[in-house]
Amino acid sequence: MDLPYTAVEGRHVRLEPFSADNREAVRQAINCDPETWNIYGTNGYGEAFSAWWDAALIDLAKGVRHPYAILDARTGEGLGTSSFHQIDPAHRSVEIGYTFLALQARGGPVNPESKRLMLERAFAAGALRVFFQVDARNQRSQAAVAKLGAVREGVLRKHKVTWTGHHRDTVVFSITDEDWPGVRDRLNARLAALS
Repeated sequence: MDLPYTAVEGRHVRLEPFSADNREAVRQAINCDPETWNIYGTNGYGEAFSAWWDAALIDLAKGVRHPYAILDARTGEGLGTSSFHQIDPAHRSVEIGYTFLALQARGGPVNPESKRLMLERAFAAGALRVFFQVDARNQRSQAAVAKLGAVREGVLRKHKVTWTGHHRDTVVFSITDEDWPGVRDRLNARLAALS
């Protein structure tokens, strides 16, 4: 599995590798909804943004994460962020996570198209399994991942300690290469209906 870290564009969104050029757009997009940040593993809100950004770049340098800015394909406005991480070429698996969308980007085509682009890239690169890990308290994200067509695999109890000190249970979902054609077709139909 050889996962490229380059920009990819759809009808609604453009996913760009993190750079100095899109740092401020990402900051503005995710600097909202502190209640949701409280149930995330890490914090990118407010004063915490710089450390959050720097941690993403450190993970990128280690080769374990590909962080993307999610931008409006027409205007370039920052809409959020998402990443490939836990990139495991030997086992041909990768996680999609660190996803956070601006309030105005939720509930429309931004998340399904972003995930469609990322899933296409992962499976084209040879992935056998793409997985998602969601805090058990985060019902909205669990519903969004299930709506993509991912299969709920189970719960990892007391899996992580979040930045708030919470002992997090993690719900794991996945899409395999065998699932992908059907998931892709359903995502394409969903995006066509949103256009």
